[in-house]
Amino acid sequence: MASVLFGGKPVNTNGELPKVGSKAPDFKLTTTDLSLVSLADFAGTKIILNVFPSIDTPTCATSVRKFNADASQLENTKVLCISRDLPFAQTRFCGAEGLENVINLSDFNTGNFGKDYGLEFIEGAFSGLHSRAVIVIDENGIVQHTEQVPNTSDEPNYEAAIAAL
Repeated sequence: MASVLFGGKPVNTNGELPKVGSKAPDFKLTTTDLSLVSLADFAGTKIILNVFPSIDTPTCATSVRKFNADASQLENTKVLCISRDLPFAQTRFCGAEGLENVINLSDFNTGNFGKDYGLEFIEGAFSGLHSRAVIVIDENGIVQHTEQVPNTSDEPNYEAAIAAL
């Protein structure tokens, strides 16, 4: 179990992030066209998982914008923005913002991604949503970098994630 700050108060998640050097847990997430994708669909590609509570909060929106700008310059890399938001909200946000370099994926259906990656808030106002984190996975499915942002209102360390590629 990890503890992060939300609104200045400590809240716990259901577990810990995968360890650097370990095989990334598989996942099934819903795309904006309501199809399902898994980690295997990105085999041979480097992946940045940008995980956050909701696209409709300022810090989450900023992280999607920042990674969208960075993604266009990354070779053989996909940025997957993952939340429990409905795919319709993700599509609305990215369409309104003109964001085309990130892939939005939703864990709305089961929440299993958040559980399997140790990111599900188990208490507090965001209970059931995901803690803000960045996970970098290499083209062989091995975790190269993790960051669980200690304060939910803070942005992740974008430079550290990019450097891990």
